[in-house]
Amino acid sequence: MAADTRPTLLLIEDHKDIAEMVMAYLDSRGFDADYAADGITGLHLAVSHEYDAIILDLMLPGMDGLEVCRKLRNEARRDTPVIMLTARDTLHDKITGLDTGADDYLIKPFAIQELEARLRSLIRRHKGEAAKETLSIGDLTVDTATLAVQRGGKNLSLTPIGFKILTVLMRASPAVVSRRELERQVWGDILPDSDTLRSHLYNLRKVIDKPFERQLLHTIQGSGYRIVDADVEK
Repeated sequence: MAADTRPTLLLIEDHKDIAEMVMAYLDSRGFDADYAADGITGLHLAVSHEYDAIILDLMLPGMDGLEVCRKLRNEARRDTPVIMLTARDTLHDKITGLDTGADDYLIKPFAIQELEARLRSLIRRHKGEAAKETLSIGDLTVDTATLAVQRGGKNLSLTPIGFKILTVLMRASPAVVSRRELERQVWGDILPDSDTLRSHLYNLRKVIDKPFERQLLHTIQGSGYRIVDADVEK
């Protein structure tokens, strides 16, 4: 991130006191931030402007944060990093937020310094990944800028978590990614139960492998998973 470039943020939060505190702090720390007090306005700003990151409250008037995130990912096809702010602190709530496409999750009340640190981390990671806009293994292609996935020229539809799993494996290819590392890169420090990753991998296989002749997603027993075109390796 260039020293003379102020990161741009969108804060979608209906609690006025929290919004004012966050906006004032981030401005003092070198961010430029827009603000929306409801989900509908927030979604409109999120799809009509380019932001480095979005801070999204879960409970919002008009449209809740989960629906905002879902529409941002699935309909607008935007990959802007999203950190959710919420008072809901159960594991189920956290995983639900991540499943809709959020990149991180912060529980209220939170330390404003932690919010800044997580934002900067998300922005750095996203900018680092943006250089690799197109990933290809065999006839499978992923465009990380548009979130488009194709195989054999056919457009494929993935869930946000499925997309994350696929990009992690494709960036690592042909190396094997361990189960623990895959969970860490997809869910961060909010580790799901033992069946969650298996379920997402099953659904991912149904989309990217089952309709096609060659299998690309492989389970390496005792080691992990990898995406590789076996025919090319021979």
